[in-house]
Amino acid sequence: MTTPRPATELSADEARRLTLRAQGFLGAPPRRAGVRGILRHLGAIQLDTISVLARSHELVPYARLGALGRKTVENAYWRDTHAFEYWSHAACILPIEEWPHFAFRRRAYRNRPHWNHELPDGAYDEVIKQLRDEGPLTATELGGAKKTNDWWDWSGSKVAVERALMYGEVVCVERRGWKRVYDLAERAIPDALLHDELDDTECLRRLVRLAGQSLGVGTRADIADYHRLKGEQVDAVIADSGLVPVTVEGWGKPAWADPAALETSPRGRHRTTLLSPFDSLIWERARTERIFGFTHRLEAYVPKQKRVYGYFAMPVLAGGRLVGRVDPAREGRTLVAKQVTLDGAKAVPAVAQALTEAATWVDCTDVRVERVDAPDLREPLVKELARILA
Repeated sequence: MTTPRPATELSADEARRLTLRAQGFLGAPPRRAGVRGILRHLGAIQLDTISVLARSHELVPYARLGALGRKTVENAYWRDTHAFEYWSHAACILPIEEWPHFAFRRRAYRNRPHWNHELPDGAYDEVIKQLRDEGPLTATELGGAKKTNDWWDWSGSKVAVERALMYGEVVCVERRGWKRVYDLAERAIPDALLHDELDDTECLRRLVRLAGQSLGVGTRADIADYHRLKGEQVDAVIADSGLVPVTVEGWGKPAWADPAALETSPRGRHRTTLLSPFDSLIWERARTERIFGFTHRLEAYVPKQKRVYGYFAMPVLAGGRLVGRVDPAREGRTLVAKQVTLDGAKAVPAVAQALTEAATWVDCTDVRVERVDAPDLREPLVKELARILA
């Protein structure tokens, strides 16, 4: 692929601010549209099983809009057919209007020759019939999710319904107690969207464009990672995606930007908040290091003795910078900062503000600090928390 000559040169700071605005952290996010507006703005919100303060798909709109009732968040996603769950960056909540643009992935799954689980004879047809007669249903209601207690030892009905989900014949219409609730796509997806008519090129062109808009500016790898496309898939369509080539100071690789994002300089108020480790602002490690100079790694799956920052260390965003980390927990109505990492004394007020706002959101009335990486900053942090909570 021949990359067109970039027409715009961006400083590293300009690229960072474009990213913050595109991700809803600089200026006024679409507050009137609420959670649904955030979902459409980001294009994908990752799901994950871990719940410390809340689950990641709740933390993402909270980080941009502030305190929101958890029921309000769930209803915004799942009621009135506004979203569906599918494989994007990972398992993600996606705007319902993007259903046609994932046809390329559904086709790829239908043509996939090998699977980790064997599909028992008759199980697929039986699941479809049961959903048609009784749905929406969870895997448990379909006959049981697992054969044994082993996490990956799925039952035949679970294998069948997950295969149908990948094929697009079945849709996850909500999460109930973290269990997927399945229904037939013909019932769950609006008629105008229920088709696989778009060819792969059109699907990829749309998703590349969406990724560029959600990132503000990104390299080929950044854009590919957003919806987990292959690099060659991005190469095939980026020239016709509507994104424009730019150079960014210090990046060392070609980049593309949303042309609408380049029309005005990012301005407005910065959010100060805790970020889910799965937030799309920081979910790609190399990009986070390049833009923020901040090494971000989820340590939930790292042996406890090898963790550096904690089980679910949440980066703290303030003033458009990542200024620290907090590994949180809850004990009754106390939010516990098990481990706090600060980027110097200047980060103390921001971390205290982020902690107290998060505590209020999850109905905690107190904040307790256990360990601070710089011991001399523990007392200033505790005093600032006491001042805010007084």
